[in-house]
Amino acid sequence: MGWDEGVVGPVARETLGQQYRRYRLADPPAEEAMAGSLRRWGQLAPVVACRRQHGLELLDGFKRWTAARQVAGLATLSVRVVEVDERMAKAAILGLNRGQRATRELEEAWVVQALVRDDGLTQVEAAHLLGQHKSWVCRRLALLERLSEEVKEDLRLGLVGPALARQLVRLPAGNQQAVLALTRREALTAQEVSGVIDLLQGAGEAQAAFVLAQPRQALRQAQGPPAALRDPRLSRAGNWLARHLTQAHEALVRVGQWLRTPGERELSARDRQVVRPLLERVGEEAGWVAEQVLGPEGARAGRVS
Repeated sequence: MGWDEGVVGPVARETLGQQYRRYRLADPPAEEAMAGSLRRWGQLAPVVACRRQHGLELLDGFKRWTAARQVAGLATLSVRVVEVDERMAKAAILGLNRGQRATRELEEAWVVQALVRDDGLTQVEAAHLLGQHKSWVCRRLALLERLSEEVKEDLRLGLVGPALARQLVRLPAGNQQAVLALTRREALTAQEVSGVIDLLQGAGEAQAAFVLAQPRQALRQAQGPPAALRDPRLSRAGNWLARHLTQAHEALVRVGQWLRTPGERELSARDRQVVRPLLERVGEEAGWVAEQVLGPEGARAGRVS
């Protein structure tokens, strides 16, 4: 439906229900700024609500509703009332914000979870309703459903960001709180958290205890001694080639890790179309280099392409 449809009229602010607020994150600085705007300019655009048995429930405009409480004399709001069922109401929470402030990934995850778990939609149906791909829906579900209850509560309170949550979903729910506490205690960077989680995956009990007790020392030990600047087995030309091939390999490994991280693969069909020629050039150049170094037979034997 077009979200600009519906009847607009004044409604007493305190009669607007807040049951859908649970799908949005609070933003106190933005609410303060909105209060200033309301004092200076008044309400420039209507909030959006839907009808339910007990009255009107707000779908969009929670920031304006909260800010209006700080403005003396602003007891009514201009409200656009749309006729939607429960599923469409949840879709509206995301749809109404497209083209404005982007909804945060966590807010999207809450809506997706409600559609799939509460309203009984399949992931394909939810994707169709929200105008997204099934993989987008799957990633949003994973962001919430692989997290422990404690971490989810911290997410809701804004104490954990989505980027850290995406790292934590790589761990069993029982281990997430320990890593979260470690992250806060040691003020670990995002890169360090990722490395700690890599070490914990498949670690024995004693190894895990050491990583959690001394994360930076464990990371240093895992990295090993720095690589020699020059390999004595190689000529000057061989060392130059080995160094640059190592750098190229490390870059591809980083790309691979990024692609495997839940929530990071937000590539559109347009992205793939644009990137494809670059990938083809990378493959062609790698094949040519292998052939120059190893010869045609060596390159084929090594399956380098």
